[in-house]
Amino acid sequence: MALPARWKLLVGLAVVFLFNSIDAQNPFRSFQYKYSFKPPYLAQKDGSVPFWEYSGNAIANEEMVRITPSLRSQKGQIWTRTPTDFEWWEVELVFRVTGRGRIGADGLALWYTESKGVEGPVFGSNDNWNGLGLFFDSFDNDNKHNNPFIMAMTNDGSQSYSHQLDGSTQQLAGCLRDFRNKPFPVRAKIEYYHNTLSVMFHNGMSNNEQDYEMCFRVENVVLPKYGYFGVTAATGGLADDHDALKFLTYNLQSSDSTGTNEPHIPEDERAKLSQEFQDYQDKLQKQKDEYRQAHPDEADTGKMENPEEWFETDNQRELGQIFAGQSKMFDALRDIQRKMDDLVGRQERTLSLMSAIQTNQVGGVAQPSVTGQVPGGDVLRRHEVDTALANQREIVGAAREIKAYVTEIHQRTATIVQNQGKQVGGSAQPIGYDHVQNSLNEVKEGLNLIKRDISVTAQRLAAQPVTSCPTAQPCLSTTIFAVFMVIQMVIMMGYFVYRDTKEAQAKKFY
Repeated sequence: MALPARWKLLVGLAVVFLFNSIDAQNPFRSFQYKYSFKPPYLAQKDGSVPFWEYSGNAIANEEMVRITPSLRSQKGQIWTRTPTDFEWWEVELVFRVTGRGRIGADGLALWYTESKGVEGPVFGSNDNWNGLGLFFDSFDNDNKHNNPFIMAMTNDGSQSYSHQLDGSTQQLAGCLRDFRNKPFPVRAKIEYYHNTLSVMFHNGMSNNEQDYEMCFRVENVVLPKYGYFGVTAATGGLADDHDALKFLTYNLQSSDSTGTNEPHIPEDERAKLSQEFQDYQDKLQKQKDEYRQAHPDEADTGKMENPEEWFETDNQRELGQIFAGQSKMFDALRDIQRKMDDLVGRQERTLSLMSAIQTNQVGGVAQPSVTGQVPGGDVLRRHEVDTALANQREIVGAAREIKAYVTEIHQRTATIVQNQGKQVGGSAQPIGYDHVQNSLNEVKEGLNLIKRDISVTAQRLAAQPVTSCPTAQPCLSTTIFAVFMVIQMVIMMGYFVYRDTKEAQAKKFY
């Protein structure tokens, strides 16, 4: 069913209104170099910044403008030399705020005021200004734990900034964002268009220049039609480096205003340009005809008529990128698998070599093969001797660890007693005595267990009948082995007693 004519007219008007509203929301941007600075060669050889002037503690070089260094009680500022000649604008500020402390002070401010500011108490600029101040406040004056904070404040020259409240009762809007000590420069985009103030913020956690998020948006904001841009900063008891890396200014114009500002081209100039364009088209067509005559094969394929076929489409390019990425992933996985196989092979070879070395160490000299039955069991075989020696090594190691532990306890006890004795009017208390006594009891229990195991082993060996050693293999009698064990234990205990005596004598001199 066809729509009535009036409905068609209403739909057409709605479409036109929608296009006009979209066009109005996307203004035309033109860069204003007289109100901007950026590296490289930001400052001239004489230290001046073109179209800008700075004062206070500000320092300019080829890469940035350091508004304030990280020293206490510093103030710096940089302002444009001339006021703006456009009403709506957009500013992109790229800056860094870095400091050694967990908390910084005081902060940085971006200004758009009717007159240039002078050094003062509000983030390095004067109070009672007329215009806009966007403050990046680092220090928590009101002790509400809401800093670092970004806030905007307008002033008609009659208000004084409240430092004790961090301007919380005077702000238009604000957002809680951390802009200190970021890995990449922090960015703020401020747009003022048709009395609407918008602030976008880039937190400096990525190198993507378009990674902005909305901080706030305020409507019905009235600012001076023409004014000066400025950046100021200040430090107090705490200090940060406040560096302005870029300040980019754009003039915002709607599409209708840009069309009215276009210069009028005279008719003769317009005819001249049209004739030049037509001559260029004829020349291009002539070159195409000559190329067709010189390359008839390519002309027959139709590529001359459709040059778009020479290039890949977006889908083809995307599929090619996906295929290339998957191919790289497959190659990387195959390389990882090859390396893993190599590591597994090396591990197996290492384990086999370690097993062979352990077998040689445990087995000692190769056992001769003896045919027939080896006579019986009242003598110690070679493997039993090796087992006994291994147990003896473990016992010796445990005894050494126990001795070291007891020595450490003794030293700590002596130190505690000495420290307690040195206290004025105090007496040496046996601090830690229970712990030492428990440790000594554990040592005694361990020695008793060792003594009991040795006694059981000796009784079991004595109960077996003694026979002569076989000539086919070396052996060691139980008596000789027990004698050697006792001698070694006596020597070891004597050495420990001798060493403790020496240490006790040496401590008397301290």
